Amino acid sequence: MTYTSERPPLAETSDQLRARIPGWGADLDPRDRPSVPKLQWQPDRTGAHWEFPERQPEKWPRERSIEHAFLTPVFGTSCPPRGFSGAVRKLAYRRYSEARAAHWLLLLAADRIDAWEHHLRSFATLRPDNPVTQTGFPSEFSRHGFSSRVGKKRADVKHHLLDPIIVAGPWVLAGGLVIAGIRKILGRR
Repeated sequence: MTYTSERPPLAETSDQLRARIPGWGADLDPRDRPSVPKLQWQPDRTGAHWEFPERQPEKWPRERSIEHAFLTPVFGTSCPPRGFSGAVRKLAYRRYSEARAAHWLLLLAADRIDAWEHHLRSFATLRPDNPVTQTGFPSEFSRHGFSSRVGKKRADVKHHLLDPIIVAGPWVLAGGLVIAGIRKILGRR
């Protein structure tokens, strides 16, 4: 059983593994291993003072992989899932195994959605996000940005033409959608 102080049982014996895998156990001879005394299983020396560790209280339903029967005894609580990105994360954990690409792709999508939620939330504050200055664009002209790449064998030179599209593209698209929405609203009046 997971998360106990007991030694986990071996799936196969050493003889079975040696018969199935050529060269298995080549380092099992204690004369070849200086750390053997430290690796001996000593039930009184495990350091565990519990049979099963004390569980951290769950303040809200946490996302848990469908492969596991329960949450680990200790888990992170710094970033609780919220908003649409939280719903996407919960879907990834509730529906798909961690072995499926869909699980991880949904988590990546949730991260992107979370970034946009924070960008939109920043507009409600006194200091909204500024994509021009926060991406370091002005330093390209004031800190030898362009000249540090010309004639140099830098690995990041290959994607420099795509960087403005990747960074500014979503902002331009969002601005275009806002302008189109405003025109549509004003056109109805």
